[in-house]
Amino acid sequence: MEVGRVCVKVAGREAGRKCVVVEVRDDTYVVVVGKGVRRRRCNVKHLQPLSLKLDLPPGAGDEEVVRLLEEALSRQPEQGTGT
Repeated sequence: MEVGRVCVKVAGREAGRKCVVVEVRDDTYVVVVGKGVRRRRCNVKHLQPLSLKLDLPPGAGDEEVVRLLEEALSRQPEQGTGT
């Protein structure tokens, strides 16, 4: 897990919401933030990493990270189930 990686939370009250890793604490915990996801420590077992990675500027605030995430997701094609 690296800084800028876009993930989906799979556990807790924020499950299903997309977030961005903004800090790596150790092998077990990272700090995430996203739209509807408060900046907080999260166990990497509770995250599903996506292929999308953001280029975060140093010292980026929560609002800027959320804005970059929304822009990146709007550029991504929707992934359907495919039948």
